[in-house]
Amino acid sequence: MMIDWDRVQDLRDEIGADAFAEVVELFLDEVDTEIGKLRLPNAGQNLEALLHFLKGSALNLGFTAFADLCHSGERAAAMGAGASVDLTAVLDCYRHSKSEFVAGLDRVIAA
Repeated sequence: MMIDWDRVQDLRDEIGADAFAEVVELFLDEVDTEIGKLRLPNAGQNLEALLHFLKGSALNLGFTAFADLCHSGERAAAMGAGASVDLTAVLDCYRHSKSEFVAGLDRVIAA
């Protein structure tokens, strides 16, 4: 499961539709910015912190599969094995998760 739709719905219910739309926009902007940093040649220098931030953001908005990959990568980087983190898999998972999320968002907003 890429997206935990129950988590998404709970968040929408907790903060309301208007605030939810703002949170989604902010989330996507911030995560897209951080994802861009993973593509930089020096990403390994900050890999643990980048993946930690992405994991937390992903969990807040129900990006389950992406959060799991970020968590695994964060742990590897913390143990000095950052070079073993498959950044292509992380980037692909985010792209697929974002696509699925955006495609299903109207259903959550309309609820």
